[in-house]
Amino acid sequence: MSKTALITGAGRGIGRGIAIALAERGWRVVVNYRRNSQAAEDTAALIKKSGGNCLTVQADIGSGSDREKLMNAALEFSGAIDLLVNNAGMAPQQRLDILKTTESSYDEVMTVNLKGPFFLTQLVANSMIEIINSGKITAPKIVNIGSISAYTSSPNRGEYCLSKAGMGMMTALFADRLAKYHIGVYEIRPGITETDMTGGVKEKYDRLIAEGLTPIRRWGKPEDIAKAVVAIAEDYFPFSTGEIINVDGGFHLHRL
Repeated sequence: MSKTALITGAGRGIGRGIAIALAERGWRVVVNYRRNSQAAEDTAALIKKSGGNCLTVQADIGSGSDREKLMNAALEFSGAIDLLVNNAGMAPQQRLDILKTTESSYDEVMTVNLKGPFFLTQLVANSMIEIINSGKITAPKIVNIGSISAYTSSPNRGEYCLSKAGMGMMTALFADRLAKYHIGVYEIRPGITETDMTGGVKEKYDRLIAEGLTPIRRWGKPEDIAKAVVAIAEDYFPFSTGEIINVDGGFHLHRL
């Protein structure tokens, strides 16, 4: 019987790459999206083209009722969630120096990037525990898609950096709490990756990468992150939890 992955923000970018990679390996995929229904349908079409099975669900993970709706739809679709990928995230709508950051921007980014994933993980983890106890699934996984911004200062988008730093502790907390149930929790930290979010700074990073910002001198691609998720999903790290996996072209290395 194929397993089921619930992937937030799977309509495009990294989420789409993860969804397609898992579907190609026989996973059923719940494609969550917030606003862009066409992008989600495009992802679903690509999954079905590869022979995969999926469900698209509109839900804003920042909303408690939407989180409930999303999980219930996933359970109705498959009966169990074997993998949760907290991928949905957003940059501030306007990059502002931290001396001018607005409360509304802070609240919006933190709600989508940290509060939503925290409470969705809580919800899904409790469901996983219940289903583990019934004997229907064993060793489910939770993967958080973080960012090099967890430790890299960008004073013109401080709220984003804070949200990703918080996700690092969220990973540690849930890894600690859920280990007794054999639920592994991991964080993947992408580096400079080709997505809609980075489209506006392409010229800047083209130059920096060419100048050696990263030891591996190229942009990351969604499929790079997807491969790491697949390795976790298919249990290649059975004696690890709380692990942070950098998929960043070596950006995290301290170099002289």
